[in-house]
Formats: sequence, structure tokens, C-alpha cells
Amino acid sequence: MSIEHVDPDVLAALRDAVGADDGGESALGWPGVHAFEQRHGVVLPEPYRSFVAEVSDGSHAGPPEYGLVALGDLPSDYGSDGSERDLTRPFPLTGPWLWEGDDDEPDKDRLRSVFDDGSIVLGTDGCGMNWHLVVTGPHRGRVWMISGEGAMPFESGFAAWVARWAAGEPWFDAG
Repeated sequence: MSIEHVDPDVLAALRDAVGADDGGESALGWPGVHAFEQRHGVVLPEPYRSFVAEVSDGSHAGPPEYGLVALGDLPSDYGSDGSERDLTRPFPLTGPWLWEGDDDEPDKDRLRSVFDDGSIVLGTDGCGMNWHLVVTGPHRGRVWMISGEGAMPFESGFAAWVARWAAGEPWFDAG
């Protein structure tokens, strides 16, 4: 998985998977991607970066269940307005964390960091189960499922996550 350079075949597979055959009209464009990156102090990982610039900035078709949200947007069930989000602070996890049902109350600062630091939200499967793409920290380029109960990494990055969805394979056994 390369998060610095995009393979044209990977980008074509992403385009086919989400049905983005509008010639890039739904894409954000490179000036829009560069403006987002400058505003937030990050460089998005490939192939997501090229996907939103050249293919589509969001998709109602999916993935996930309720579609991809546009770059920087949050699903309607996110639970906050996103004002605490900081993409320059590293995403705090490198392994799964199930905080619901834990006997100890989770550290509030760490919990806030899981939701707000170092990741963009890709979309939702509903009920607060949101998919994030890590943009800062050791898991940069990896996709994570974060819900009200816990967080777990997906097997790889954006392209593998989309391919699994397009093939109709479940996500829950991919960690």
C-alpha cells in the first residue's frame, strides 16, 4: 500500500467501484485538495487524495452504507459539530480499543482524541459507526471504524476498504 503515490490502476478501480463515471465533475479538483491541506496542515494519504481530487468528493453510492461524505464533512449522526477536530495532532491508537463495558471509565482526553485527532471521517454505517481515514500518526493511510463503543483498525487503507465494500465482503472480519 503506497500512501505517497497513486497507482493509476488503483485509481481506475476506485472509480469503477463507486460508479464515478461523470468525468471528474463530482471531484473536488487539485486546487480544492491543496486548499484543504493547507488549511488543516496535513497532506492527505494516497490514493484517497487523488480520489477526491480527480474522481469524486463524496458518493451517495457508498461505501459505507450511507455513502462517502465530502472531504472535511461529517455524517449527520456524528454527534458533535467537529469544532474540536485537529488533523495535525496524531491519531492516538495503533491497536483496537473497546471502552464500552470496561470496568474503568475511559480517559476523557484520550477518548476525545480518538474521535477528533489525526483523521478525516469517510462516512457512516449508521448508529454512530463511522469510518475514519488516519491522516497523521503511525497509522497514517489506514482506515478505522470508530463507534460509541470502541475503535478498530481495518486491514489496510482506502483502496482495500473500497474494494472489500465493492465485493460485498463484510468489514467486521477484516481487522
